[in-house]
Amino acid sequence: MKKLLIAMFFGLPVLGVAQEMTASKLYEIIEQEADTVKTVGNSYQFLFNESMLICVYDENANRMRIISPIVKREEIGEEELLNALVANFHSALDVKYALSDEIIWSVYTHPLKELSEHQVVDAIQQVYAAAITFGSSYSSTNMVFPGNKKKVEKPKVKPLNKT
Repeated sequence: MKKLLIAMFFGLPVLGVAQEMTASKLYEIIEQEADTVKTVGNSYQFLFNESMLICVYDENANRMRIISPIVKREEIGEEELLNALVANFHSALDVKYALSDEIIWSVYTHPLKELSEHQVVDAIQQVYAAAITFGSSYSSTNMVFPGNKKKVEKPKVKPLNKT
């Protein structure tokens, strides 16, 4: 009786009726949002506003990530890397900047089964926004967490002592 009252007060998800995200549901959502989608193994490569994004999933591990390549590491300086780290704390909310295989990426990770359709759509938008704002506002949304938002200035180069 107590469980029934709780379920009536809070709704059916308390009874465990919540919908689980699957790879096929994930594909359907991406297909609705994307310009084009291509399946490659356990990933979906797609264009969103003419930018390439990739969704990689593993149903057995209950993990997924949506990523977008931004720039080769060799093409940016230390200032951009440090600004990305500051942004990871303040302005890249659910998305983070990451380095893998000498490429800077915009990355969203989440347990697969627990994802809602809204979270998938939001993740796509945030990954895209973080990728296109890299080098300027470094942000995934209009929201910014308060604190030290000062971007790192280029370090001054000290001249080498001549001997």
